[in-house]
Amino acid sequence: MGGSRAARSLEPTDGPLTFEELQLAGRNRGMPLEALRYDLTPTGLHYLLAHWDIPAVEPDGWRLRVDGLVGSRVELTLEEIRARPRLSLPVTLECAGNGRARLRPRPVSQPWLLEAIGTAEWTGTPLRLLLEEVGIGPGATEVVFTGVDRGIQGGEEQGYARSLRLADALRSEVLLAYEMNGEPLQPQHGFPLRLVVPGWYGMASVKWLASIELVAEPFLGFQQEEAYRYQRDAADPGSAVTRMRPRALMIPPGIPDFYTRRRFLGAGPIDLEGRAWSGHGDVVRVEVGVDGRWSEATLDRPVGQFAWRRWACTWEATVGAHELSCRATDAGGNVQPVEQPWNYQGMGNNLVQRVAVTVR
Repeated sequence: MGGSRAARSLEPTDGPLTFEELQLAGRNRGMPLEALRYDLTPTGLHYLLAHWDIPAVEPDGWRLRVDGLVGSRVELTLEEIRARPRLSLPVTLECAGNGRARLRPRPVSQPWLLEAIGTAEWTGTPLRLLLEEVGIGPGATEVVFTGVDRGIQGGEEQGYARSLRLADALRSEVLLAYEMNGEPLQPQHGFPLRLVVPGWYGMASVKWLASIELVAEPFLGFQQEEAYRYQRDAADPGSAVTRMRPRALMIPPGIPDFYTRRRFLGAGPIDLEGRAWSGHGDVVRVEVGVDGRWSEATLDRPVGQFAWRRWACTWEATVGAHELSCRATDAGGNVQPVEQPWNYQGMGNNLVQRVAVTVR
């Protein structure tokens, strides 16, 4: 199966959500924003995206194959992987399509608003140690990770596969993870083993890992060269989606209207808080906007080197309708935009959050 880049994409639309988008939304799950109160997101609240079916993997028969340009090819059982050196890291993961449904025209895919986010403690063994043990062969430039899950996308039948440049794969924090928040991976989160790539959008953290292959040439699989690209239009080859852009999110204050989710609260001092993160370095500043007027929030220590940090401020709420917002700045000087950016696949949309409130 194949076809041109243009033929593999669904055209953006100004229309209502399609049946297919609702079908995707029913299978996948965002993190309710009130869960920003937790340093570590409870496993059942962490965001979830499964491209195809969640595979049924029997751990006794499962093996991780490591081959390609290596000194010695190996197949490892889960027990053998768990016996290797162990590392636990709190890591914030965000879907690259988070915010897609807020773009106009709307790129057609999983219709995320703001909730495709979560922070968990991932436990596993460093990928680097395994690659060094099997031996990195001459000429190896990339590492390809392939999952058990299979399906059709862009007219191609495929297993979900992504690659990292060798230098990125050898970062000491990249994990072959078998636990999430102190428990074995749940089926939907990649049991029995998944990759976790801190700092990058979630598409890099391949779930249900089956094989690792070292290669000499750039990997040209669909999920690498067609999906997860910043494109102007369908014909644009674009650039690769990699690290998370800076984002701050607010716990919506007060109580919500059931249908509109507009917030209602009383007048007086209101404590506002949320979380902020970036894959390009520490978040160094969070600003909170009230009707377009910005003031600086205070920042707690990050939960971890690759995890979000809490921010807080107090707002003297006055009676009437207001719009609250928040924006993050990272150590690289990257700032969340207040004007809507747009790209063809709806990737990396970190437009500032806006919360409509009524103070009574």
